[in-house]
Amino acid sequence: MPSYAYIALDAAGREQRGILEGDTARHVRGQLRERELTALEVREVAGDERPQAGGWQRGLPAGEVALLIRQLATLVRAAIPLEQAIAAVADQAETPRARDLLLAVRARVLEGHTLADALGQFPHVFPEVQRATVAAGEQAGHLDVVLERLADHAESREQRRSTLLTALYYPAFLMVVAVLVVAFLMVKVIPQIVVVFDNCRNQLPLVTRALIATSEFMVAWWWLLLAVAIAAAWAARTALLQPDLRRAWHRRLLAMPVFGRLVRAANAEQFTRTMAILAASAVPVLEALRIAASTLGNLPMREAVLEAAARVREGAPISRSLAASKLFPPLTIQLIASGEASGTLDEMLGRAADQLALEVDNTTRRVQALVGPIVLLLMAGLVMLIMAAVLLPIIEMNQQLTC
Repeated sequence: MPSYAYIALDAAGREQRGILEGDTARHVRGQLRERELTALEVREVAGDERPQAGGWQRGLPAGEVALLIRQLATLVRAAIPLEQAIAAVADQAETPRARDLLLAVRARVLEGHTLADALGQFPHVFPEVQRATVAAGEQAGHLDVVLERLADHAESREQRRSTLLTALYYPAFLMVVAVLVVAFLMVKVIPQIVVVFDNCRNQLPLVTRALIATSEFMVAWWWLLLAVAIAAAWAARTALLQPDLRRAWHRRLLAMPVFGRLVRAANAEQFTRTMAILAASAVPVLEALRIAASTLGNLPMREAVLEAAARVREGAPISRSLAASKLFPPLTIQLIASGEASGTLDEMLGRAADQLALEVDNTTRRVQALVGPIVLLLMAGLVMLIMAAVLLPIIEMNQQLTC
């Protein structure tokens, strides 16, 4: 059934916005009249932006979602009614898709659904950790506090993601530049220089012959190299979709000297941060463990949390259950154990998350400082090798002419 966005006036003359489903625009106007609303505008929502009960088709950027939660938290804390707060945030939305999403959430709230149920209609925009936290906050009557925590969590996660991507961009950029420079030299420059050696009667040095052969192969078969690269990328992506291969790859990542430490700390930080906000919102421990596990990208660590949840269900402490996997940092385990013993689990989880965040930042800078120079050295070495292969025959020819 099509969805229609509407603008209407209520009996007090206040403007109301939302989204309703109906067969036609006239049908929607009839629904508005039944609600004692005067329709000002009714328009059909486009297919690619239509809210659907199974999820928001293309989602929203994480930074935009964090901003929406922060704005909603501020308005709710100011004691503004929930449906009015959602409408105000929708009016300030930067994109039409975000505005229509919020209006759809508001429409469901006006129908009598809780905010958590309304957000649950769009799981691709609002993950389970946010929905569970909102549900707990509504039940406890502290929705404003919960929304503030969610905003802090979303902003922290987006900042961490931005930091990691920024740290990886520089080495990736250097590698791309290195590949392009070498490819340009081999395909465009070397064939023109080789012409000088055509009349050379002496045998060329081995490095020069290898360079010429490589250049000729790349010129003649560049399309094959490109096809192989694309096929290899596709094969790797397909292989990682297989759970067993993906699990083995993730275990290999954890075993790497420096990068493995970064992956371990990043996933542990995500777990403890999520657990902290769920514990502070009084979400049951077993449900919190399950939700926190779903946020982890590393399969072995996710499975370790699920196994820990099974032990906790049998009565074991969280710290001892997590320690059994030996995948989480010892300091994190100690802080969780301290929180369990003192009854301040949410606080200790937050401290563990902050400590892991510092470790992620330090390790990221270390990886960036290590990978950047290595890529530069490799690029310089390849260029020097190419120059040596070109200059050696020229030096030999000059020596023969001077004799």
